[in-house]
Amino acid sequence: MTALAVVQTGDLAAGLTVDRRFVATDHLGYLLDPADWDEQVALALAAREGIALTDDHWCMIHFVRDWYHDRQSVPEARWLLKAMKRQLGEEKGTRRYLHRLFPHGYGPELCKIAGMRMPRKVMLDV
Repeated sequence: MTALAVVQTGDLAAGLTVDRRFVATDHLGYLLDPADWDEQVALALAAREGIALTDDHWCMIHFVRDWYHDRQSVPEARWLLKAMKRQLGEEKGTRRYLHRLFPHGYGPELCKIAGMRMPRKVMLDV
């Protein structure tokens, strides 16, 4: 695993340093440029959120990124839950399990760690 440092300067300018490269974020911690995302950046963003990424987290992160790549938007929670059932099994394809993975919500945490900009719809939060 790569060493990382989280840097914050002021209220509006924030970012993190991963592998000696600075990645700009907004004041809430979302990437300003989703093209800056890679798995090391995801690890740094997750660490900021207090989340240790497991295989199940990565499965959902890659689902959101693939969906965004294909459609230029983040998936609604119902599509994410369907993917969870298909990829992780019926017992894990629930809102409760999604909330266990991302305790502060799908929009605020999963989308942030996946490198998306902040979702416009608060309804995305499960």
